[in-house]
Amino acid sequence: MARHPNATTPLQESLSQKQTRTGELIARLKVAHPDARCSLNFSNPLELLVATVLSAQCTDVRVNLVTKLLFKKYRTASDYAAASSEAIEADIKSTGFYSTGFYRTKAKALRACCTELVERHGGEVPADMAALVRLPGVGRKTANVILGNAYEIAEGIVVDTHVRRLAGRLGLTQQRDPDKIEQDLLQVVPRQDWVAFSHLLILHGRRICSARAPQCPVCPVNGLCPSAKMSV
Repeated sequence: MARHPNATTPLQESLSQKQTRTGELIARLKVAHPDARCSLNFSNPLELLVATVLSAQCTDVRVNLVTKLLFKKYRTASDYAAASSEAIEADIKSTGFYSTGFYRTKAKALRACCTELVERHGGEVPADMAALVRLPGVGRKTANVILGNAYEIAEGIVVDTHVRRLAGRLGLTQQRDPDKIEQDLLQVVPRQDWVAFSHLLILHGRRICSARAPQCPVCPVNGLCPSAKMSV
């Protein structure tokens, strides 16, 4: 695989050159990861909102184990709003495994968020960025997850730890703040790929471009990446 002529000097790329390279990156990642999709299990927008809140500092695998029972017990926003914080804490406790006590914060956020949904939105999750980010515990990342995956609305790009790491390694941004990273990505990723892009990078980050041991020699975008250790 020949190295892309701009791959070693991303800072010298023009916007159009970076857009072209990003298009090639996306095309290759789609071939390499045809199964890239949201890994959180859900059947409606409320379930996805809850799962996304629970996913903070927790694996999607663990969240899916917890929500399998949680979604049977709490079927509506009213169910969460009416429950005590202690009850919700007990039901989601294992999602705080990586941060002692964080499950209490998540339980409080879920209860407050669902109370807001009941009082201001008839118990429904709004399909609107401005309304979503006004909900307790919901930031732009969570809102993008919901809009893109529950409503198929491309309003932005989800920036999680994988996307943040890979966007930097691929020379698509020099920013560290998630909101600023997203703004850089929105300039180079075609809008029709905004939702898919994060799924592609997340799966690529899990399978190949890990934080500690990226597998550059076998990476399908090796020749397009300024951080690649080896060109093949």
